[in-house]
Amino acid sequence: MPCTSALRQLLLASLVTLTCSQAIGGVVITGTRLLYPADQKEITVKLNNNGTQPALIQSWIDTGSVESTPTSSKAPFLLSPPVARIDPTKGQSLRVLFTGAPMAQDKESVFWLNVLEIPPKPEAGADINTLQMAFRSRIKLFYRPTGLPGTASEAIEQVQWQLVPARDGQGLALQAFNPSAFHVSLIELELVAGAQRERSEDGMIAPGETRQFVLPTLKVRPAAGAQVEFSAINDYGALIPTRKALKP
Repeated sequence: MPCTSALRQLLLASLVTLTCSQAIGGVVITGTRLLYPADQKEITVKLNNNGTQPALIQSWIDTGSVESTPTSSKAPFLLSPPVARIDPTKGQSLRVLFTGAPMAQDKESVFWLNVLEIPPKPEAGADINTLQMAFRSRIKLFYRPTGLPGTASEAIEQVQWQLVPARDGQGLALQAFNPSAFHVSLIELELVAGAQRERSEDGMIAPGETRQFVLPTLKVRPAAGAQVEFSAINDYGALIPTRKALKP
């Protein structure tokens, strides 16, 4: 069906920003998370353009809102450079600098690095019925004070799990309590009871947080001996398979 004039204008004007994995756009962030030790003056993150066209990227750090923008974010970090052009097969290093704002010293704090890849304008004479898309990648940045008790690896084993009624009153949920000073990120969370497996959602448990992970298909409490199984993500982005017994 031929495009109407109004539709042509709409497609030409559309710029869709997506929060997506690092591999969708041409620009890729090296690593899946950043760690900022409090005793460091700055850290560096590497970006690579694996695409076939030059890419203009804009970067900023936010406090957790996916609706953040470079002008609205209040995160206590500066990025240099905030805007850069990366040619195909080339890379760009971003310097991350902490501003020195007051931060909790008894636990980690989490922020998010955003990298927005803006595509080049269509070449002159190209078909105007084009939808240009800007891809945004987000990865976690952990600010880690010095002298925290324990380690991030030990925190994975310290999480305490119970099977409890879901807060919304609909079925059952895995309830996790993180007594450590470190964030614990996990994927592939399941309740295992013999041959029965009940999958829940992925997520992160903040220091001192109690969080529920709903089991939407579990209607009846399993017999004693059920365990929780998941893969935790360590400082280097590696998956640590973990199985824990449930507390009574």
